[in-house]
Formats: sequence, structure tokens, C-alpha cells
Amino acid sequence: MVAAALRVVLLAFSLALDVFAVSVGVGMRGTTRAAKVRIGLAFAGAEVLMNLVGVGLGAIAGRAIGEIAAYIGFAALVGVGVFMVIETFRAEKEEFDLSRGWGLAVASLSISLDSLGIGFSIVYIGVPVVVTLGAIALASVISTTLGLAFGKNFGTVVGERAGLIAGFILIATGGLFAALKYAHIQ
Repeated sequence: MVAAALRVVLLAFSLALDVFAVSVGVGMRGTTRAAKVRIGLAFAGAEVLMNLVGVGLGAIAGRAIGEIAAYIGFAALVGVGVFMVIETFRAEKEEFDLSRGWGLAVASLSISLDSLGIGFSIVYIGVPVVVTLGAIALASVISTTLGLAFGKNFGTVVGERAGLIAGFILIATGGLFAALKYAHIQ
């Protein structure tokens, strides 16, 4: 029970850091209360939706290729983590408003792509899917709110590091889950 809760917290926290990093960037420009609600709902919705897609793909892969699918899911976590680390070093300027329209859609999709890999692995890490998705949604809303609120103050320092930290957490999480499965601990 405690191990499953820790897995849920690790997944939700690693995704929340990525959402926080994007929210800090958006928050640096200043946002209205309506924009904050819109961004929070979009980010949380995208995170949960991509996790659901990942869970579905993970279940299909599990039936098709069996035990190896779990390791593919864990490798996806590591791959997403590596991608996030690499992306923190690519400093491209935003050319459109990330708080509405296409900008918000693109931002929501970009932060939720890692959720696809995590959703794929949820099937194999022994956590309740509904509880995990609820925790991810809650962590996403909280991190969006905090990121937007503190964006102006922490944008230049924490924003970049949050994405980097999230990437390393995903890499470590994927490696840990694979090691636990290999040792038949989970």
C-alpha cells in the first residue's frame, strides 16, 4: 500500500514539475484570473487525457507482447526524462500567447506528451489507475496555480531547473521501476 502510494506521488510530482515549469514561463507575462482557470483546466485535462491514451496503449501492448511491455513502458519513462532534460537546454522564444487559443493547445499538448509514456507504464507499476489519474490531475492544477502565481518572481531561476529536475526524476523513476520489476519486488 505504501509502495503504491509512493509510486503515485513520484509520477504525479514528476509531471507536476513539468507543468510548473511551463506555468512559470506563462506567469512571467502576467495573467488574468480567467486565464489562470483556463490554463489550469487545459493543462490538467491534457495530462489526464494523455495518461488515459497511454494506459490504453499499454494494456494493448501488454496483451500483444506480454512481460516485455512493462520494460518498454519503463524505457518510455526514461526516454521522456532524457527528452525533458535535453529540452531544458533548448531555449527557444515563444512566438504566441500560451494562455489561449492555439498557444494554449500547443502548450497543453507539449507538456502532456510525457504523460503518454507515463500512462503506458501505469499499467505495469502496480498502482490504481483512477487514483493515479486523480493525483496527476490534482498535482497539475496545483503546480499550474503555483507556477502562474510565482512566475514573475521565480521564472528565470526555477523555471528552467524545474524541467531539468522533472527529467531526472522521470529517468530515475523509470530505472527504479524496471529494477524493482526485475527483482520481483513490485
